[in-house]
Amino acid sequence: MSAKYIRLADRLREQILDHTGHVYKLPSENSLCAQYQVSRQTVRSALRLLAEEGLIEKRCGSGSFSTGLGTMKNRIAVIVGNAEEYTTPALLADIKAVLREKGYHTDVYSTGFQIAQERRILETLADSAVRGLLAQGTKTTLPNPNLDLYERLRKKGVSILFMGGYYPSFPASVYIRDDNYYGGYLLGKHLIQRGHSRIGGIFQIDELQGPERYYGLAAALRDFSIPVCDELIAWYDSGDLEALEHRSDTGFLTSYLRKNARLCSAVICQNDEIAYWLIRELRYAEIRVPEDISVVSFDNSYMSELGPVRITSLTHREHEMGTAAASALLRMIHGETVWPEELSWRLTSKGSDAPCADRFLP
Repeated sequence: MSAKYIRLADRLREQILDHTGHVYKLPSENSLCAQYQVSRQTVRSALRLLAEEGLIEKRCGSGSFSTGLGTMKNRIAVIVGNAEEYTTPALLADIKAVLREKGYHTDVYSTGFQIAQERRILETLADSAVRGLLAQGTKTTLPNPNLDLYERLRKKGVSILFMGGYYPSFPASVYIRDDNYYGGYLLGKHLIQRGHSRIGGIFQIDELQGPERYYGLAAALRDFSIPVCDELIAWYDSGDLEALEHRSDTGFLTSYLRKNARLCSAVICQNDEIAYWLIRELRYAEIRVPEDISVVSFDNSYMSELGPVRITSLTHREHEMGTAAASALLRMIHGETVWPEELSWRLTSKGSDAPCADRFLP
């Protein structure tokens, strides 16, 4: 026959797993002694065994609580558009570090920004034992036919948190994302205060980030009584981005430059990747940055440092997005209420923007 503390641990383990999905407070040591007619040493040995398994944690002055881990269900799925995209490896590293510390294993899936691939991934997850899901939405400005699978996972008890893009039509959406409107406004205001009035933009049309960042720029222009020039705004989609990343196809950028480069004094780009390629195309056209045109963007990533001029860009605190997303998902797994959150931006001024004297006004 097994030792008393092992039998007690088995009983307590069943109770803990029955409460997986929310924080469960175990009875006090005195209560366990009275309920199971065992010594305090037996209780403490059982609790120590459960703590070593990662099922409970002791909180000073409060007692023992479940951690949210289960014996077979400690996997977290992470869905991203492209695991190799320039900001994604660092994001994944931060997520994995937080989850690993709490005893969770991470499986990463890439949609390739394709709705059909997202569905295949969700179907796989719906048939597997997964505790939580961190997901970057796919083409989030478009209606998504995969919300039924997100709902199926949610009803199975899987905690779901979106990071970056989310689906507004999914009523259960909880997310950690950029404050895109404020970011667009901040960059627009920065350029206006440096004398720019002919401000262009290059934004992604099929992800929520793009329209929201454009809206922020448009609102800044409005608040400073500057008209929005529709002809100075360019839109690209996931297909254009794939061609740029895989074939260095800059067609949508060269088309924009042919039409608008001499009309703009500044351009706000969707992110550092687009800004980097835009500056390359401007050099080919013998248009200097920032002497002839200013270029600013979002992310403050390593790509903002690669070109001939360092790119003025918006930034979060280091490791903020991945750490915040993983920590919020863990709170959801423990049964805590988590509210949607938007991370604010800070401007990192470098060398790609300059004061303007309206050199290119027609």
